[in-house]
Amino acid sequence: MTDQTSTPTAVSALDAAPPRPRWQVILIRPETMTFVLLVLAFIVSSSISPYFLDINYILSSFTLYAEFSIVALVLTMVIIAGEIDLSPAANMALSACLFAWTYQATQSMPLAILVGLGAGIAMGAFNAVLVIGMQLPSIIVTIGTLTLYRGLAQIIAGDQSIRLPDYFIGINNDLWLGVPVPVIIFVVVTIALAFFLGATIWGRQIYQIGTNEVAAQHAGIRARRIKFMLFLAMGFASAVAGMMTASRLGSVRYDLGLGGELQMVLMAMLGGTYIFGGRGTILGTFLAAWLLSVISTGMLTAQWLPATQLCVLGLLLIISIVATNLIYSRTQR
Repeated sequence: MTDQTSTPTAVSALDAAPPRPRWQVILIRPETMTFVLLVLAFIVSSSISPYFLDINYILSSFTLYAEFSIVALVLTMVIIAGEIDLSPAANMALSACLFAWTYQATQSMPLAILVGLGAGIAMGAFNAVLVIGMQLPSIIVTIGTLTLYRGLAQIIAGDQSIRLPDYFIGINNDLWLGVPVPVIIFVVVTIALAFFLGATIWGRQIYQIGTNEVAAQHAGIRARRIKFMLFLAMGFASAVAGMMTASRLGSVRYDLGLGGELQMVLMAMLGGTYIFGGRGTILGTFLAAWLLSVISTGMLTAQWLPATQLCVLGLLLIISIVATNLIYSRTQR
């Protein structure tokens, strides 16, 4: 009797696949691919221009992409949870326009900031109500609100630029310990969100929701509430990014951040975030943001046409999605 009960156990133990070596696990992670691409991008870009060997040039160049990068970090969590938001760039524009219009009307900077942040959160809440409350597909909803928010921004600002006061302009020129303030903000947000996603119960619940929302709900996870909060965080981050962009540019137009949706999604995908949810890391998006900055700056230095640059970014997005799917399918074997 003992032999009959122990034999299946022994056989199953022998049939079980051995654990992968740690070095192999690290090598096949999407973040490793992103890091390798980042190193290659530095090598190629430095061959185009010697300025890429100057850390100050690299940091100052990154300030052009810092706002999108900050929003991309929050977008990473939204995608891990199984949703997507394509409206943050339009949210940036509308929040910035309302911020600038309020200041122009009242000459009160604190009130203008509150209006801008409140508008961003309200837009995030509107997306959440449609997606979470009405159970509509997030990709369709946010394509619609993308157009709506951009249109409202044009109604408010018209075709003119709204000038901001001199003391508010130039966040990209402000340095702390020799590092531009937008870069510091990006690094701080990265550390905070990496800790939240990787070391807290709420972060683990986001992964569980993206892997299987029904199972997560049966496990007692309040999936709808967590997703709602993620959309609110997207709205808040977009509003902050919009005002940072306004400070860098010195004025606000309705087309602020135009085309930023592609770059934000590209950062998340290049960093290894799984488009169907459940997988991804803040570290991957952090590396991808620097990669995209180096590639875009390199293309500008090489004087590539804007259409060519757009083709390269689109191709990178497709490659990143395919590569991520292949990597994750391999790790599931």
